[in-house]
Amino acid sequence: MTFKELSNSTWLWILVIAGLLYVAGLAAAFMVKARKRCLELGIENTTIKKVISSSCTFSIVPSLSIVIGLISLAAVIGTPWAWFRLSVVGAVSYELMAADMVIQAMGLNFASAGAQPANVFGAVMIVMSIGIMFGIITNIIAAKKITTSMADYNRKSGGWGAVFSGCFMMAMMSVMMPLQVYNPATGWNFVGTLTLLTSAGIGLLIATIAKKTGAKWLNDFNLAIVLILGMASSVLWTNVVGMFA
Repeated sequence: MTFKELSNSTWLWILVIAGLLYVAGLAAAFMVKARKRCLELGIENTTIKKVISSSCTFSIVPSLSIVIGLISLAAVIGTPWAWFRLSVVGAVSYELMAADMVIQAMGLNFASAGAQPANVFGAVMIVMSIGIMFGIITNIIAAKKITTSMADYNRKSGGWGAVFSGCFMMAMMSVMMPLQVYNPATGWNFVGTLTLLTSAGIGLLIATIAKKTGAKWLNDFNLAIVLILGMASSVLWTNVVGMFA
């Protein structure tokens, strides 16, 4: 069995669907408990229904970026595993980076990985899973403490709380972004760098338009638009860089 055959195998589909049904069941159970608690607090059923419907509506738009990410990730690691990762835990940037690092460590690349033995895909699955477990375990142990501490800090420090949270995001970007520009195994990634700059410019432009015009709904589409135009720009930059290579 090869990498490609295992990544789209029937058994993997069955296991992924079983896992997703379990997660969906948990979500449904918590929704029922939350609704019951709302009724106990005297909140009217019509109000609860409005909250549910509005939440569903506002969840559809951000999910467009996840669907786009699923399409790009499925081309690399197969549809079932990509579906599972993006439905339960994980982000496109992390998943692609983790898979790429494993494949490169084995002396391969995405183009040739599909024809490799199934153990290559197994290594990708293990590394991707272990790498993301730290965050889950941390949430189990310390999420409540971190959340309450941050809430207290925001209340006491005012605007500095938002700055503090932004620093965490910048730190995470500082870890991931350099690998998109330069990888010790492959050298400088000019296409990735140009795509990164183009995507950042598009995102900034959309945010500016939303702020200037008051069209706040544009912010909900920001990530989806950036992903689509960013991928389109990568095709353009690949051709441009290829002309000078």
